[in-house]
Amino acid sequence: MSARYDLLIDNEEAMVTLGGHLAEALGAVCERGVVYLHGDLGAGKTTFCRGVLRHLGHQGAVKSPTYTLVEPYEVNGQKVYHFDLYRLADPEELEYIGGRDYFSEAALCLVEWPSRGHGELPAADLEITFDYNLPGRKTSIVANSEAGLKALSTIQALQEAG
Repeated sequence: MSARYDLLIDNEEAMVTLGGHLAEALGAVCERGVVYLHGDLGAGKTTFCRGVLRHLGHQGAVKSPTYTLVEPYEVNGQKVYHFDLYRLADPEELEYIGGRDYFSEAALCLVEWPSRGHGELPAADLEITFDYNLPGRKTSIVANSEAGLKALSTIQALQEAG
């Protein structure tokens, strides 16, 4: 069970909008979700996360949790955990920071560099890949669960509606 949606993102504002569409789509179909974010450094993963959090109502800064590995947010009753596993030396380190607890809660978990946590992460509902396509980005969204398929359909409809 999987489906894929490819799109071009022209600029930072469009990336933030896409993040908002993900927040809206997942909020409509599930109370928890796991989203893997793939892409090179500077490809837009954290900007996308900012869009998710802004849509939910977060007004503060959103920075990549490169050194802390996870940044927790609670916005209007919604828990969001933003992971950046780039500096993870071993997937088992996730256990030391309580990774299992984060993923077992009713929360949205956004995971940058999920390959670094291979074997310790739950399956993703959605996997999003950001590739350079200057001046913008080529983005591919793949749904891997029933909730992911529903969210993907909503994201596609929101994107195409403008």
